[in-house]
Amino acid sequence: MKKILIVGGVTGGASAAARLRRLNEEDEIILFERSEHTGCAGCGLPYYIGGVIEERRKLLQTVSGLAKRYRLDIRCGSEVLSINRDDKSITVREKETGETYEESYDKLVLSPGSRPTVPDLPGMDEAENAFTLKDVQDADVLKKALMTLTPKHAVVVGGGFGGLAMAENLQRLGLTVTIVEKKRQVVGAFDFEMAQILHRELNVHGVGLVLDDGVSRFENKGKTLVLESGRTLDCDLSILTMGVKPESGLAQRAGLRVSEAGYVVTTQTYAALDADLLTPVDGIYAIGDVVQVQNFVDKQPDAAGLAGPATRQGRVLADHLAGLPTVNNGLQRTSILKIFGKTAATTGNNVARLKKMGISYQEVHAHRLCHADNYPGASLIDLKLIYDPKTLKILGAQAVGKEGVDKRIDVISTAMRLGATIRNLACLELCYAPPYSTVKDPVNILGTIAGNISEGVYKTIPWDEIEGIVADGGFLLDVMPPEEFDKGHISGAVNIELDCLRERLDELPQERGLPLYICSGTGQRAYTAVRLLRGCGYNNLYLLSGGYATYCDGTYQPNA
Repeated sequence: MKKILIVGGVTGGASAAARLRRLNEEDEIILFERSEHTGCAGCGLPYYIGGVIEERRKLLQTVSGLAKRYRLDIRCGSEVLSINRDDKSITVREKETGETYEESYDKLVLSPGSRPTVPDLPGMDEAENAFTLKDVQDADVLKKALMTLTPKHAVVVGGGFGGLAMAENLQRLGLTVTIVEKKRQVVGAFDFEMAQILHRELNVHGVGLVLDDGVSRFENKGKTLVLESGRTLDCDLSILTMGVKPESGLAQRAGLRVSEAGYVVTTQTYAALDADLLTPVDGIYAIGDVVQVQNFVDKQPDAAGLAGPATRQGRVLADHLAGLPTVNNGLQRTSILKIFGKTAATTGNNVARLKKMGISYQEVHAHRLCHADNYPGASLIDLKLIYDPKTLKILGAQAVGKEGVDKRIDVISTAMRLGATIRNLACLELCYAPPYSTVKDPVNILGTIAGNISEGVYKTIPWDEIEGIVADGGFLLDVMPPEEFDKGHISGAVNIELDCLRERLDELPQERGLPLYICSGTGQRAYTAVRLLRGCGYNNLYLLSGGYATYCDGTYQPNA
C-alpha cells in the first residue's frame, strides 16, 4: 500500500485521484486544496456570470460526493507550505485555524494550477471595480458587484479565450463592452486573418476593440483606465483576463527544476527534476497548468492552461504510478471557443510559432459550406490548413464558422496524431448526408487544395502580399461575375468572368511564362481558371489563397 498526496484538487489533481483509486483500492490517497471546493469548472465561469449556466452547483464537484465515490481523504481549506524532500513529507496549514502539521508521503503529486496575471499598475490597489475570474469565489464576488454597482460600461483587459467569453456574457447582461488587447489581435492561438473574423463578429455585436494598446494605470478608483497610447477609457467595471501564471512557488522552494517562464520541468512520465542535478526527484511528480510540456508538432518546450491536457496528464501519471504502460505524445494545442454566433477552433501550431521555431510551412485557405446548400441553414466555414511542404505532414489547422467547426478541427487533430499527410486528408471517408456535410467535406477540400500545390499545379500568394504585387505591376485576374466584382474587389484587379475567359485570353499578358495572379470570391472559380489557363500554355500561375474572402478578412479594420 502506498501513501499518495496530491496538492491541488481541480482538473489535473482530481483526475489523478479518481484514476488512482480506480486502479488500486488499497492506496491511501489524500488530496489537499487550499480553496473550499474541488473540481471547479473554471471554463464555465463566464457563462455563469452571464446567466447561461444558471445554477452555481453545476460548476462544482461536491467534496462529499467525490470523497465517498472514490474513497479519498479530501482536505479543503488546506494550503501546502513546503516540501521536505529528505524525509518525504509536506508542511500543511489549515486556513481556518492557522495550525500547521506534517504529512508524510510515498508519492507526491503537484497540481497547484495557475493564478491570474495581475500587473502591478499604478492605481490598481485603489481600483474598487477591477476583478479577476479564476474560481467560483471570484465569480461570487463579481456576481455581487454586478448587482451592487449596476454597471453600464465594462472594459475587459485581455483578448484571450477567457476575455472573449467574458465580453460576450457581459454584453448578454446588457452592458456596453470594450476589449483592450496589447497585441494587434485577440486570441493569439489563431493567425491574424483568422482572428480578424472574430474581430468582425465582436464588432457586429457591439463589442468595441482597442488593439495594439495596453493599460498603463488606473485612475479615479478604477473608473478611468489610461492606456499606453495616452487614450483614456471610462468604465464602471473592469475584468482582468490577461492570462495566467503557473503556481510554481512550492516547487521552486523545494529545489525542483523550473523553467524561465516559471513552469515545472518533468520527464515524460511527469517526474519532477532536481534544479541542480537535473535528475528525477524520488517520489515527486507534477501535472496540469504548472508543468512544462513538449509541443507535439515541433518537439520544443510548451505550456497551455487547458483542461483537456491536464485531465489526460492526471490519467497518464496515475497509470505510471500503478505500473501500467503509458504514452505521452505532448501538447497539440487543440482548443475551441464560442463568440456570439461564431465558433472558432484550432489545432497544432500557427504560423507565428512555426516562424519562431524556424520551421518551413505552406498554408492554404478554404471557405466551404458546413452542409449541402440544398438543405436549409447552410453556412460558410472559413478554414486554414498549415503543412510541411517537404514531408506533407500537417502542422496545424484553424476554422471559424457558425456550424460544423468542431467536427472539422477534431478530424484534422486526430489525423495529425496518426501522422497523416495532406494526401490522407483528401482521401478521408467522412459522413455525408445533406443535413450534415457536403459530398466533398471541407476537410477533403483542404487536402485536395494542398495536394494541387504540392504537385505544382499552381503556387499561392498570401492575402497580405497581393496589394504590393499589384502596385509593382503584377497582373491580377479576378474571375468573379461582374455583379460580384462591382460589390467589392482588390484595387487594380482586371475582371474577366470565368465563363468568358476562353474567349478573352487576348486581354491577358501574352508572354505566358510571366507570373499571372488569379483570384475569385473564395478561390473555387480561380482554381477552375488556373486549370483552363494551364491548358492554354500558361505555366507560372499564382492563386490568391482563400480568394477575395480571405483578403477581406485580413484587411478588416476593427472598430473601437
